[in-house]
Amino acid sequence: AEGEKTLNAKELSMKWKELSDLGPELLRYLAEQVPKIYCLGPEPQLTQEEEQAGALLLQPLEWYLFGEDPGTGLEKLQQSSTSSQLCGRVFKEGETTYSCRDCAIDPTCVLCMDCFQNSVHRNHRYKMHSSSGGGFCDCGDLEAWKTGPSCTTHEQGAAGDMETGAECVLEAGLRERAQKLFRVLLRYTVDMLVWEERFELPSELQPSANEDAYYCVLYNDEHHSYDHVIYTLQRSVHCNQREAHTHTALIDKEGRRAVKRGPLQACREAKELIRSNSEHISLQPLRVEILHSHVMAHQSFALRLGNWFQQIINYSVGFRQVFCQVMLEPRSLVDSHSLVGSLMLYDAKLYKGARKIVHELIVCSLLMETEYKRLFAIEFAKHYKQLQIDFINDDHEHSISITALSVQIFTVPTLARQLIEEGNVLKVIIDTLMEMLSEHLDNNNRFHFQGYNSDKFFRIQVVFHDLKYILISKPAVWTRKLRQQFLEGLQMFLRMLSCMQGMEEVKRQFGQHIEVEPEWEAGFSIQIQLRHILSMFQDWCSADEEVLLQAFKESHAALRQCTNQTFHSEATDSYMCKHILHSRPYKVSQEPVSIHLPISRLLAGLYVHLCRTGAIERLREYIDTSCDFSLLMEYPLRCVVLAAQVSAEMWRRNGLSLVSQVYYYQDVKCRDEMFDKDVIMLQIAASKLDPNSFLMIILQRFELFDVFNGNITCKDQDLVKQWNRLTEEMLHLLIIVTGERYIPGISHVLKEDMTMREVIHLLCIEPMAHSSLVKALPENENNETGLENVIHKVATFKKPGVSGHGLYEVKKECLKEFNPFFYHYSKSQHSKAEDAQKKRRNQEINDKALPPPVPPAFSPDFAKIVQLLCCDIFVYVLRTVLQRAVEDRATLWNEAMIQRALHLIAQALIEEKQQLETCSEEEVAFDFSLKAKKNGSEHGKSLLHLLGRLKGLPPLEAQKDMIKWNLQMFEIVKCLREKSSPSSSTSVDHAKPEESVQDKEKAERKRKAEAAKLHRQKIMAQMSAMQKNFIETHKMLYESTPESTGQGGPSETLESSAMILGESRVAVGPKRGVTLAEREVLTCILCQEEQEVQARGPAMVLTACVQRSAVLTQCRGKALPNTETFVPLYMSPDLAVGTHTGSCGHVMHALCWQKYFEAVQNTTRNRLHAELIFDLENAEYLCPLCKSLCNTVIPIIPLETLKLNYENAELVGQLLTLPRWIQIILARIKGLGSATQGDEKSSDIDSSFSVENPADFRSILSFGVQAPTRYSDSINEMLVVCATTVYRVGLKVAPNEIDPRVPLMTWNTCAFTIQAIDNMLEEEGKPLFGSLQNRQHAGLKALVQFAAAQRLKSPQAVIQKHFTGLFAALIPNMKIEGTPCILDVDLFHLLVGLVLAIPALYQEEAVDLQPSPVSSSCNHLYILHLITMAHVVQIVLSSDDPPGMMGEDAGEEDQAASELYQAMIRCTEGLRGDLPGWCVAERVNKGVLPFLRCTALFFSCLTGVAPPEELSSTAVSPEGQMEALCSYLALPRNLFQLFQDYKETVPPLLQRWCGDPAVSQALKQEASVIQYPRKRNRLIELPEDYSCLLNQACHFRCPKSSDEDKKHPTLCLFCGAMLCSQSPCCQEEVDGEEVGACTAHAATCGAGVGMFLRIRECEVVLMASKTRGSTYPAPYLDDYGETDPQLGRGNPLHLSPERYKKLHQLWQQHCIMEEIARSLEVVSVMFAFEWQML
Repeated sequence: AEGEKTLNAKELSMKWKELSDLGPELLRYLAEQVPKIYCLGPEPQLTQEEEQAGALLLQPLEWYLFGEDPGTGLEKLQQSSTSSQLCGRVFKEGETTYSCRDCAIDPTCVLCMDCFQNSVHRNHRYKMHSSSGGGFCDCGDLEAWKTGPSCTTHEQGAAGDMETGAECVLEAGLRERAQKLFRVLLRYTVDMLVWEERFELPSELQPSANEDAYYCVLYNDEHHSYDHVIYTLQRSVHCNQREAHTHTALIDKEGRRAVKRGPLQACREAKELIRSNSEHISLQPLRVEILHSHVMAHQSFALRLGNWFQQIINYSVGFRQVFCQVMLEPRSLVDSHSLVGSLMLYDAKLYKGARKIVHELIVCSLLMETEYKRLFAIEFAKHYKQLQIDFINDDHEHSISITALSVQIFTVPTLARQLIEEGNVLKVIIDTLMEMLSEHLDNNNRFHFQGYNSDKFFRIQVVFHDLKYILISKPAVWTRKLRQQFLEGLQMFLRMLSCMQGMEEVKRQFGQHIEVEPEWEAGFSIQIQLRHILSMFQDWCSADEEVLLQAFKESHAALRQCTNQTFHSEATDSYMCKHILHSRPYKVSQEPVSIHLPISRLLAGLYVHLCRTGAIERLREYIDTSCDFSLLMEYPLRCVVLAAQVSAEMWRRNGLSLVSQVYYYQDVKCRDEMFDKDVIMLQIAASKLDPNSFLMIILQRFELFDVFNGNITCKDQDLVKQWNRLTEEMLHLLIIVTGERYIPGISHVLKEDMTMREVIHLLCIEPMAHSSLVKALPENENNETGLENVIHKVATFKKPGVSGHGLYEVKKECLKEFNPFFYHYSKSQHSKAEDAQKKRRNQEINDKALPPPVPPAFSPDFAKIVQLLCCDIFVYVLRTVLQRAVEDRATLWNEAMIQRALHLIAQALIEEKQQLETCSEEEVAFDFSLKAKKNGSEHGKSLLHLLGRLKGLPPLEAQKDMIKWNLQMFEIVKCLREKSSPSSSTSVDHAKPEESVQDKEKAERKRKAEAAKLHRQKIMAQMSAMQKNFIETHKMLYESTPESTGQGGPSETLESSAMILGESRVAVGPKRGVTLAEREVLTCILCQEEQEVQARGPAMVLTACVQRSAVLTQCRGKALPNTETFVPLYMSPDLAVGTHTGSCGHVMHALCWQKYFEAVQNTTRNRLHAELIFDLENAEYLCPLCKSLCNTVIPIIPLETLKLNYENAELVGQLLTLPRWIQIILARIKGLGSATQGDEKSSDIDSSFSVENPADFRSILSFGVQAPTRYSDSINEMLVVCATTVYRVGLKVAPNEIDPRVPLMTWNTCAFTIQAIDNMLEEEGKPLFGSLQNRQHAGLKALVQFAAAQRLKSPQAVIQKHFTGLFAALIPNMKIEGTPCILDVDLFHLLVGLVLAIPALYQEEAVDLQPSPVSSSCNHLYILHLITMAHVVQIVLSSDDPPGMMGEDAGEEDQAASELYQAMIRCTEGLRGDLPGWCVAERVNKGVLPFLRCTALFFSCLTGVAPPEELSSTAVSPEGQMEALCSYLALPRNLFQLFQDYKETVPPLLQRWCGDPAVSQALKQEASVIQYPRKRNRLIELPEDYSCLLNQACHFRCPKSSDEDKKHPTLCLFCGAMLCSQSPCCQEEVDGEEVGACTAHAATCGAGVGMFLRIRECEVVLMASKTRGSTYPAPYLDDYGETDPQLGRGNPLHLSPERYKKLHQLWQQHCIMEEIARSLEVVSVMFAFEWQML
């Protein structure tokens, strides 16, 4: 069949080749074939359709195209063609893109992951971001990069292009066939995509047979939610939840989906149902169409052709060029639009899937060829307005609209210039904007946005982006055409700005509060969009003198035409200090005023550029320079006054909207084109107007003219307060106008100096993180702040610790630049900075004066501004302010006013000093100091005189230093004028004028400070003594944790040898040291009452948390047995899942805890979302004191005081040898067994330990018994509570306190917790004893005692049965079924079980007994010896690797090891025979250490015998540590000695341990064996550079789905598995519930606990159960010591080992659950996040 098809394809292509006109024949063929392949059933059969389309449609087309077998033709093509120079990879949503801050022409130039990794930009300052989808990689585009345009992959392509030239020639025949074929197929594709008839096809595509099959097709929209659509489908087309979900997901992805197939009538009914059902939910119905199946089939094939075209184009540049050529041809004779034009214009009507294919086709064809890109750009610009209007009315996202391609065209510098020159695109874009915004114009032709549609408005803002793109690169060369078109665009822009000038005026409310808050956000969002556009227009203008002058002229004319906000009254004359002002009054507080003045501000910006470039000289040629500057400053001044009045709370009744507007007016987002430009306009006016007139205008607008003229008095306190606030603001404005000169053009500074000054002032508030600095600085159009270029000059960097972030601190030498009245400070910033700097100066030089810094000189055009500082009105205003203070007219002045006045005086004095130092006195016209002495002196009210009187005023104590500084400065200036040296000091620094002869006052102050200091020290010493005294008397308060207060000596009646033994530090055996009774008195954290811990007293409990743990696992992800039936008698040595019980060590009465717990349960049930923090079903609560997460309590059981009779002990030790002990135990087990089961079933016990004497059944009792301890009811109750929790959590089963597995679980949790603690101490390199905090140690001790007491709570028969089972693992042939081989048991768990269970063997029927201390010590000794021997054998059996180095048997240890090894070889099949003794000894010593450490911890907590000192220090060598451990545990230092000591017992034991068939299987490597010491678990290795992880994520493919949609690759930090999270494709069922990939993985990998790194989001997720998780900062920091969640800032990130270690500790210390609870407690969650779906 295959051969036949090929033949058909070949024949067809030959037939087509002979035709002169391919079109009709090919279309006829498609008309017949397409309906037979596509849309045959209700569900599309994708694989079948693909196969048939390939064979019947695409293969013949390829045969025709190549003229031979496509495979052969393709090979030939590839040999002749070169690889492409451009990358052009189209980004999927969520994919990481890279931009180079050093080399990119603008921020839209980006690279894909692969190109970035292979480019020079890797080592530059790059940024990483998540793509929103749709853009493409700019690698290879010479216009996008200043350097390194191509990566290594695309460099070859670039070189090839140079050689072969732009045209890549196809052979003539091939080219001609391609043209013919593309023409027909492209027209067919375009026709089918834009086809609007639903039931009919074009005549040339009518098939011979028609059928009655229709589809009901549902389209995607952004109005209805997923759930709406699922609900509607379930109601309308009767599908189940799953099918509806599939339909909905595909509708969202593809844009449309057929939800029903059938005859026309059935489809119509379905359509009506869908519409009516969806209308119930939301007002808009879903969009449903009915299509004939043939129409659907042809549309499906047209899309398939889209993908086929992409494939063909990628084969060869030649094909691409032919394709582009055809795309730009007219569609038909009737339709003059090109094919691509038709597609663009129809774009908004296409559904999502079709759009994506069309856009990708355009990107990979027209945008890859420079010439065709230009032609496409012209086409795009031609239809621009229509496309944007369609986009506004469309409801799809911007990324899938054709308008999103504008960024690919407008940002190319040559194209942008060409489009401005030839297509007048500036005018087109602004015209489009105006048309869209025209509906918001009011009668005065100004915008008014009340009641606007926010979604539509958001879409309009996209057009602003295009305007920004087109202006992003400034022209280097101006042509006449470019000038003309740019100015035309500017005129259009000014037309738009004139609609904004004065829009949304506000008028002050009197009487009652405003009822409806006016709409203000829209105006400001336009302002924010315009911010960069305005500065870019100014930059373009400043690049050419002609354009700049012309632009100024146009803007000036536009401003004069804006007639609103005129004056409503005639000009009048005002008088002050013999000066007259002729002006028209305007009261901001009574008449309308607007904050939007874009034209005034543009004019100010252009004027500064004129001054900077020197073009100002020619300005008179363009406009009448005698223009009235008081008029130009009028509107900006009103705006500044409005802000001042709002600050003075005069506009409170106007509501919050005005406060918000003023906030944004001065905020970093808007200020550079609002507030800053207003200040500049005032400075321009100040440089042109008479200084006295300027100040009088300012006083008038601030409505303070009459207040200062003294012809107004007032009793209204509120009004006086307002005047004071306004005076403050007015003086502040004068400080700004005269002092703010850091703008290129106003003085000779650079942009860099501006940034430096901003940074210094920000850091003077407090040390700041890099990201906070960036946020607080204005960005330019390329999103750059210029911070990196200056930060190292002004600040030093302090690195962060394990938490927090790096901070910059301002350098000392930059502090002289500090100006407390910096104009960008907000009120709070001003006071913070002032306090910080005063404090600093006071510490350094005991002087709180903060004088103004020396400013740079004004440039010549602005030089006249300094005249303000010495004019009559200025001196008069200052005199008036100071006079009010001196005369103490309390209501008329405040400290802030004086502070500003003093600052202004200082500014004037510095200016005068500067001028006197640079010029001779005759040339200096600046005479502030003279006027300050003279004006008003006749009444003794000159400024200088008043200043002297201020010094003594008590309310101005804080300003004293500043007053003194000013007086000294007057002195200096006076001396400069008189050309003599100042009398007081010789050298003067302006920032710190030296004091005159030791100033008495300062000395007095210093003396007082010293006295106060001494007094403070005395009081502190008294307090400290009182504290110590208190601590001594209330010692018990500070020991509310159960900790031992030290080992007392034994009672004196003992003999001296016993005395020595009693103090001996041995925890096991007849030589055991003594445990001394010590009273433990604890304080309950809830009721604060003290109580002694007693066995019969009320219970005291510790808070505790039980959790399953895989921290120590040796085989992660192992399948676990069914916990319902599993009996956890033996712990597997791989420690796959253990039960960890941790405690924070806080103590409560059991009764108090029960009350607290019930209260928590009751209140929490009523609290919203509390279940997120803790799980009530799991009995969780937070510790009342430290808020740790807990789910049970451990009762505190007092330690039994054990006094050994050492003589008896010695005798017993001699009588009771190991074989005898084993015999007695076995006899007891047998006897108990027969007692319970009847004799015939008794265990068959091996003859090697034969029990001859039936009387042995009771001989176990003969070595000493005693009555067991009795506990009070409340302790018993708490024992049950704790044990039940351990059982319930550890096995994940329902609580059942009488289950026989309960005691096993308590022993296991005891053993596992000790192993976890040992692992943690070893990991951190801490000593075994003494390094746990008291509270942790108390928790561990309580846990061990609780586990020991557990046997009393269970039936003794159960405990005896468990003991028998455990013992069977050690002793030969007890023939109990299911006993594992020695390699399959964790021997430490076995030890704990045996030690804690053996007392049950002492139980008699009629009487409760337990072993005496002597019996216990022997039992412990022999159990430990047996298990240690077993562990040695286990270590030898499991170490399979050959010895690494040579050595020889030296000591007796090696000899004994060798003997043991030989003995083992005799018993074991498959053991290597050539291991030397030294090698065996070395492995054993290394492998046995963790076991010995855990055993020491266990016995220390069980018996309370103090360990040797060596175990509490890290300074001891490993050898010394081993010796100390062995002596503490009564083991010989040479462990092989045990095998020698028990010679007669060893052989049968070895036989039992080594002869097990499972052992020989393991040795043949049929089963995995755990090696000792076990490997320590660590979090996975992470790469140092975060981009490596992003690279991994980029190449991650979801294992369960083939689509390329946005994925969230997530890395498990425990095992390194990469998972596909938050995606329905990878959901799994766990315990009958659908959960996400991460939750499912955590269940197997971390026993329900997980730690994942979400790579694209750059954050760690902690998970503790199916429903709970929290995010945690990733351990990656940028160069500034900050994390970057969501890659918001995008700086390069590097691994922080300290932070990663902290994560590791969180995991190792079992604190993940607690961390989650804490973070959820801190963050109040309103909507629960579905963690289980992660």
